[in-house]
Amino acid sequence: MAVLPILTYPDPRLHRRAQPVEQFDEELRRFVADLTETMYAGPGGVGIAAPQVDRLQRIVLVDVRPKLGDDCHGFLCLINPELIAWEGMAVGREGCMSVPDFTGNVIRAERIRVQAQDLDGRSRVYECAGFEARAVQHEMDHLDGFLFLDRLVSRKTDLFRRKNYQKKESKA
Repeated sequence: MAVLPILTYPDPRLHRRAQPVEQFDEELRRFVADLTETMYAGPGGVGIAAPQVDRLQRIVLVDVRPKLGDDCHGFLCLINPELIAWEGMAVGREGCMSVPDFTGNVIRAERIRVQAQDLDGRSRVYECAGFEARAVQHEMDHLDGFLFLDRLVSRKTDLFRRKNYQKKESKA
């Protein structure tokens, strides 16, 4: 497994539309393993999409357990995901490994139902709520070339520079 380089804004490759996965084979499994390692290597990474590592395939990984504990589905590998139902809307703060210097307020559905294939090509349906629903929607946006920056409530009032906390060096 390998940690893959992540494309960062304003790289124009982040705005391309991904293509459906058609081959469910060992090569796909290897790529998903690398993508998984890349997601977990990022600080606070709870999701990643294949286009963020310059792979134009409709693959999304989400694991919000670091934020929610066991009150979620755990690790989700969503291949060719489609949003089939949603309800409620809420504003929430989002960040992104492809936009490392900023966070922003975005309106998303509070509850969603998503249909996707697993690594074996079997169709699955997941119902997600709250932060997990937000993370899935955020990652699915990458598949269509959107960043959270494209969905900000307001560029003037809802974009924030991310704080970088550095360790203070003690003087001996």
